[in-house]
Amino acid sequence: MTGPAPLSRLHALAAGTEPFALIARDGRTVEILTGDVVDVSLLADIPLTDTDGTAREILALVPYRQVVERGFVCRDDDAPLRCLVVDEHVAVTRDEALAALPSEPVPFEDAGFDIADEEYADIVRRVISDEIGRGEGANFVIRRDFTARVTADERTAALTWFRALLEHERGAYWTFAVITPGLVAVGASPEAHVIAREGVVTMNPISGTFRHPAGGATAETLSEFLSSTKETEELFMVVDEELKMMSAVCSDGGRITGPHLKEMSRLTHTEYVLRGRSRLDPRDILRETMFAPTVTGSPMQNACAVIARHERGPRGYYSGVAALFTPSATTDDGATHDLDAPILIRTAYLSDGQLRVPVGATLVRHSDPDGEVGETHGKAAGVLGAIGAIARDVPVAQHPTADPDSPAAVERPSLADDPAVAELLSSRNSRLAPFWMNPQESEVVGPFAGRRALVVDAEDRFTTMLAHQLRHLGLEVDIAPWADVTDAQIDDAELVVSGPGPGDPRDTSSARIRRMREVVERRRDAGAPLLAVCLSHQILADSFGLDLAPLERPHQGLQKTVDVFGEEASIGFYNTFTARRSDAARTGDVEIAADPVTGDVYALRGAGFASVQGHLESILSRDGMRTLERLVAQALA
Repeated sequence: MTGPAPLSRLHALAAGTEPFALIARDGRTVEILTGDVVDVSLLADIPLTDTDGTAREILALVPYRQVVERGFVCRDDDAPLRCLVVDEHVAVTRDEALAALPSEPVPFEDAGFDIADEEYADIVRRVISDEIGRGEGANFVIRRDFTARVTADERTAALTWFRALLEHERGAYWTFAVITPGLVAVGASPEAHVIAREGVVTMNPISGTFRHPAGGATAETLSEFLSSTKETEELFMVVDEELKMMSAVCSDGGRITGPHLKEMSRLTHTEYVLRGRSRLDPRDILRETMFAPTVTGSPMQNACAVIARHERGPRGYYSGVAALFTPSATTDDGATHDLDAPILIRTAYLSDGQLRVPVGATLVRHSDPDGEVGETHGKAAGVLGAIGAIARDVPVAQHPTADPDSPAAVERPSLADDPAVAELLSSRNSRLAPFWMNPQESEVVGPFAGRRALVVDAEDRFTTMLAHQLRHLGLEVDIAPWADVTDAQIDDAELVVSGPGPGDPRDTSSARIRRMREVVERRRDAGAPLLAVCLSHQILADSFGLDLAPLERPHQGLQKTVDVFGEEASIGFYNTFTARRSDAARTGDVEIAADPVTGDVYALRGAGFASVQGHLESILSRDGMRTLERLVAQALA
């Protein structure tokens, strides 16, 4: 319903005290949601049904601290999992909302970043050297906050900022304002983290940030960005990480489409879209996908530990989600809901007169500390410029001389329509695995039909993608975490796939590394079929006396073409350590595939076992399925 009644409702809410939310999703309308606020402890407690079983619409603000539901660590700030139990959902047109909302500038005091540029650059250097350089992961997002004092009425400030974002920011997935007691959030999030509608799950990883130059972006300046190895690999890594999540919640593992451009007022990003089918409760889908690697890092569990080590304080709602659960149908199993959950980024929080705008940069092996400092400024600028915290000098992409607020500026053509830009985007897919780009036939009977495998997870959910590929090859697959897998499970499995994980394979002080060594040794001592991947490959190599050493430069998200026992294979690597040929190695019964110059060992095979350093399940492994089939056949022989 739109029209005068909803518009008068908006006026009343602006002048009142009750909680409500405004959401702009389609560029034409602003939705108004009102209801009571309920704080809950767990995602499972989100009240999707009333006491009589009636389906309810819920808008939930999910804080970062909910990662503890997945067993991950975080600095706890007691930020509530806040639910607006919607009793009324109406809409006004965008133009009506702009006319009704306040527009007087909100003054700021003591504005600036909580961490100075030089200090943030030092944190970047430490993360690259101490974390990525030590094998703790492929990429990590470390945030800092822009803060200021606001003396204006919080409700008026929030509605003013929402109006400004609605008017001045472009390309947002959601523009929103959530106004509740003690918690106000206003933002323009570019990224849909997870959507579930009628059994189809969609994720939308966005990575790579192009800051528009003075005068606006052009096809030429954007083409330079799209040719960047660092930006390209950054996007590939987060797609891999979100495919891990998709493989955990979707029966068909997830299919990639794209890449596309996400064009905003001051920034342009690159993105892919991932889709798959799932029958899970939307709250379970949300739990299994907490949270986006684009704002945390990968592998996810270790990324949370790195964030806890290097960030100055708790995250609050930054990198969490705003999750709208909407009743969709009633089945024999009860009411079902659709889920629409953007990431809480590019968002301003206001509490007790304190404004906070958190922003982060994705740190990879190629990162330049000064460049990452600039990225945080660019990401903050879209929000801060719109709300008036910094000068509103919004670049205009194709029309450098146009007024940013003119119809010509709003309707300007997309840079993605430029032939050179479109070619650069589509050329990225030539590097990717066809398995994840093409529909996967569910009726195919794989070569290992009737066989069973146990995958031991060493805290890298690449195992979910690996399990999906193994099932596609016909195997029945179970996944067991390293801390839970029993000796009996290891002994009884027809095939054990000892999986990848972060860390130094030589670190015997780590309980996880010790347990993965026990898994590998137990299968080898029994002569039972074993496939070892990445970390476990290094452990297996060590058992044969091969040297283990850190690489001069980490191979995190690196695609290489290597010889795997007589066949060239394009494989994605995520390793900081490597096994190397050694004169002292006991390799009489082991065949080694290694680099002829460096001696880096890419694969091993022998009677009843095989191993591989790369990730055959990665989107970077164009020859992943073929190589996986060969190695499984070797292990099962």
